[in-house]
Amino acid sequence: MTGIQELLLSRIRDVPDYPEPGVMFKDITPLLADPAAFTALTDALAELSVRSGATKIVGLEARGFILGAPVAVRAGLGFIPVRKAGKLPGATLGQAYDLEYGSAEIEVHAEDLSASDRVMVIDDVLATGGTAEASLRLIRRAGAEVAGVAVLMELGFLGGRARLETALDGAPLEALLTI
Repeated sequence: MTGIQELLLSRIRDVPDYPEPGVMFKDITPLLADPAAFTALTDALAELSVRSGATKIVGLEARGFILGAPVAVRAGLGFIPVRKAGKLPGATLGQAYDLEYGSAEIEVHAEDLSASDRVMVIDDVLATGGTAEASLRLIRRAGAEVAGVAVLMELGFLGGRARLETALDGAPLEALLTI
């Protein structure tokens, strides 16, 4: 394990039985509260974004906003929020996706992405991959290219990486931590 991985992992708190019994929630708020850890995380994600040739950062609601916005600033790139349906004003492009129980939809302002953009998707956790997969489809439907997906942590036992393989279409998936 590298020094940055040790630092990040040391600032993630396990919360048992949240939000329901049997779930071990990974709370990143202690990491966000530690300026050294938050800066290290921001720098690592910005470096991955620059290396990928990204021109824009997409942050997935809601913790992807917290991580993606400072990454975009650090990397000198634009930031585009991908929101739950109905949260953005004006013309949007939407993408529905299936959840374990039911479905959901995410949206982006269509004019914020163009064919000249290479987009890095930033989020805190890759779990089952449903939201990330929908975001990749949405980015491509907006006419942009996917530069990759970068997350703080991947919950490997939930199979999100396998679900994203087709949607990534060769673009990299980077996880700073795999649990």
